[in-house]
Amino acid sequence: MTQAVEPTTKRNPGRNVPVAVGVGAGLGTLVLVSLYTVRESFMVVLLVFGAVALRELTGAFATRDIAVPMLPVALGSAAMLPAAFYQGTGGMAVTLAMTVLVTLIWRMKDGAAGYVRDVTAAVFTVVYLPFLVGFAMLMLAHPDGADRITVFIAVTVASDIGGFFVGAYLGKHKIAPKISPKKTWEGFAGSAITCMAVGAWLLTWRLDGQWWQGVILGACVVLTATLGDLVESMIKRDLGIKDLGTLLPGHGGVMDRLDSLLITVPVAWILFEAFLR
Repeated sequence: MTQAVEPTTKRNPGRNVPVAVGVGAGLGTLVLVSLYTVRESFMVVLLVFGAVALRELTGAFATRDIAVPMLPVALGSAAMLPAAFYQGTGGMAVTLAMTVLVTLIWRMKDGAAGYVRDVTAAVFTVVYLPFLVGFAMLMLAHPDGADRITVFIAVTVASDIGGFFVGAYLGKHKIAPKISPKKTWEGFAGSAITCMAVGAWLLTWRLDGQWWQGVILGACVVLTATLGDLVESMIKRDLGIKDLGTLLPGHGGVMDRLDSLLITVPVAWILFEAFLR
């Protein structure tokens, strides 16, 4: 009597991969066209997607009755990107300080109830979104700024791709199951290898850097990109929501696509400043 053989189960990646790839390719094309035509048009792209991300994040806060003062936060956020591009770190810092100050004053008109809660969320929002994005504007201001942005984004995306495919099919050991149950050490290893390889390749090709500098960039990016994913997972778990938005099929919302980029961009800016002349 032959013994029945149980069918093997193939691990499911957990998302519509062709749709996700198509959306990712479309976003990549938009970024590259804006970067390598008129550089300021990339700032416009960031302003548009930043506005959507701001709406997603503040809408998520609203599900817990946290009311971010939208007018000063939105205006300050919009001003921070051109301030960083045209005035550098000083302009970005002054804009951040003024946005926080105006927000603290503006919120007073709604009374004392929930004041600390609302302004704390507002300051978090301004720092987490436009301030961190401002480092991309600092990169863009360099003569080779388009290449810096391209390398930074490509290495970060390489972390997502390597981690996704290795983790989806080989992942067994969870990194932080209480925060992000899908993240595994196997996926992290896939991210690390992919990041360092892409970093070594692109830094030498596009920015005339050294291969070992690209490896260092990739090693740092895999850490910051992973932490960025975990930070957003913490936000979503605290607020009790699955995704911050649904605008991008196969990805979720704009914030779900920006999470790893936001934490990575200041580190990438620091490394580029140290490595490139």
